[in-house]
Amino acid sequence: MELEDVAREAFEESLRVKKDFVDRYEDVLLEVAREVARRIGNGGTVYFMGNGGSAADAAHLAAELVGRFYLERRPIRAVSLPSNDSILTEIPNDFGYDQIFSRQLEAFLREEDVVIAISTSGNSKNIVRGLEVARKRLSLRIGMTGRTGGDMIDRCDYLFKVDSTDVPRIQETHITLGHVLCQLIEAMVAEDK
Repeated sequence: MELEDVAREAFEESLRVKKDFVDRYEDVLLEVAREVARRIGNGGTVYFMGNGGSAADAAHLAAELVGRFYLERRPIRAVSLPSNDSILTEIPNDFGYDQIFSRQLEAFLREEDVVIAISTSGNSKNIVRGLEVARKRLSLRIGMTGRTGGDMIDRCDYLFKVDSTDVPRIQETHITLGHVLCQLIEAMVAEDK
């Protein structure tokens, strides 16, 4: 295959996966954004968690809410759980890597909070354990994953499954989903000044 064909095929597949995703979840996006905005209005915090590229997405999306996306508005409390270097070395050293998110959520999470879990496979043990803490605390649990949903399938109030097994295509859809949710949440929070 020619390199030009590789590039075109990658873009076309990315577009196809995103089109299928929005066709499937368009109505749910507004419902989720409204519930997150409602919880933020009640003093809630949005916690993001993910590993590898998904950790970068977690940090990116938390920054969009704390800073601004499109609108001048009050900052929204959002935290990227994989962004504290000391915690990322202390918890795995003392308790095990599978507790890296659950331990933090046990320390901070309240009922009005939101946990957004990002995992292409849906099988990351540390993500699953974090979601279990969120369920016990009655926090809203939103998942972003790939085709099957993996172990996250029964652990989220809302699970956005990207219909692909290709990790880059899943990640591209996750960041688009994250941006759209940030845009919707921001608009709703700005309306409630």
